Amino acid sequence: MKKFIYAAFLWLPVLIGCTTDSYDKGEGKYSLMQAELVDLTVNGQKEGIAFVTDDGARFTLTPSVVASWIQTADTVYRALLYFNKISETTAESMSLGAVPTLRAVRHWQLKEQPEDPVGMESAWLSKNGKYLNLALLLKTGQADDNDGTQKIALSQDTIRLNDDQTRTACFRLLHDQCGVPEYYTSRRYVSILLPDTVQLDTIRLTLPTYEGKKERVFSLR
Repeated sequence: MKKFIYAAFLWLPVLIGCTTDSYDKGEGKYSLMQAELVDLTVNGQKEGIAFVTDDGARFTLTPSVVASWIQTADTVYRALLYFNKISETTAESMSLGAVPTLRAVRHWQLKEQPEDPVGMESAWLSKNGKYLNLALLLKTGQADDNDGTQKIALSQDTIRLNDDQTRTACFRLLHDQCGVPEYYTSRRYVSILLPDTVQLDTIRLTLPTYEGKKERVFSLR
């Protein structure tokens, strides 16, 4: 069973990151590190034991990994994984982060439909055809009475049958700033799990941005 969103809104912790100018040269610990969005398999002890990349590469993690956000055993989580390949089938985790995964909810099922603005750095379809991945740019900051958590959801407004008999899903990204101060910009990856019960040809995704509503179209064929 996959642990993806079934509630209307998903809490989205946004952390203020920092960078460093230091790096390893040559064949250091991080010199061959890769970063991928993956489906992470979790065992009965809530340990990440294996993963599959979006292009279908499968690896066993040696050693297994744990994270505070892994709350359910024997499931699959979406994650951003930094890793080193040990062999063609095994890898070592260097860093692991949760990636919120959205399922579209029919618009009439959503009591609230907040449209606080976001930025979008990039968007791409996964090679396996399962996901539409977004790199969102969210405004965040620290305040004594706020933990920095925001909310995000995906509204399915309609699935339209076009004149040429193709189908287009019209989605809207919903975002609640939740009173978080807008001092800094933070990148946050989100994956949209594409429907598997209806054959789609295109997706029209509308986002609330600081320049007004913007629409992106993605071809699935």
